[in-house]
Amino acid sequence: MLKQPDSSAAMLDTARPGISASKNPSAREGPARPVREIRPHRGLFDLDLGSVWRYRELLHFLVLRELKVRYKQAALGAAWVIMQPLFTLAIFTAVFGVFARIPSDGIPYALFALAAVIPWTYFSEALRRSSTGLLDDSELIRKIYFPRLVLPLAAVIAPVVDFLISLGVLVLVMAWYRVPPTIHLLIMPAFLAMAVGLALAFGLWLGPLNVRYRDIKHILPFFVQVWMYASPVVYPLSMVPERWRLLYSLNPMVGIIEGFRWTLLGTTTPNSTAIAITIALTLVFLAGGLIFFRRAERTFADVI
Repeated sequence: MLKQPDSSAAMLDTARPGISASKNPSAREGPARPVREIRPHRGLFDLDLGSVWRYRELLHFLVLRELKVRYKQAALGAAWVIMQPLFTLAIFTAVFGVFARIPSDGIPYALFALAAVIPWTYFSEALRRSSTGLLDDSELIRKIYFPRLVLPLAAVIAPVVDFLISLGVLVLVMAWYRVPPTIHLLIMPAFLAMAVGLALAFGLWLGPLNVRYRDIKHILPFFVQVWMYASPVVYPLSMVPERWRLLYSLNPMVGIIEGFRWTLLGTTTPNSTAIAITIALTLVFLAGGLIFFRRAERTFADVI
């Protein structure tokens, strides 16, 4: 005779959720996938920086995309990275070095200007990309979730490749003028990190403002041009009167440019006060920018 199944056991199995294979197909497929909760930030200093590390692969692909889009369908391709500082150098050398005869701390003016043009070109390009990147990726922001901080980070990391290529041009010019590199070159990554941090800091402020007020993208080119002439790009810091030098050093690019000239060309030791002010201002702007960006990102998808 066939043995009847125990009705109490059957009732117990069906009453317990997650046991019946017919009612829970995932039980046949293995363990359930982990659930990630997306919640609004809590508190002023809840920056959730760990999410950027979890999305580091997305950051990698965004940097690659920035590099590809910049030179896509360009006739000269990456040669623009070399031509841009060379054209700028030719104009500065002719106008300020030959006609205006601006002093260059005892080194050839072409080297003097190029050592500042290269970091300035990086900074201005990183600032432009990080300030307008949110609008450029508006469709991506509206469709899926990811930490929005990844976008300005990718915008300031991608131009580092252009900076390194331009640095090769400077090495060739140094060889032409027979100016050997110095041991101070080992400290250059620290000043590059300062330029990256400063560009990111301003991008964190200007990016959300550009989302809400589209005038920012029209004001930014003029602002960057004025900022360049207010920085020691075409003239040395020694031309600034001593009584105004502390006030002038409130420009955070002063310490960065002077530091680059010192590490690359072995000029006089840069003003330590200017470097200290640059570091302090960069940290303050960066911390404030992270808080401002984090508070503003909740409305990006609504107003972008």
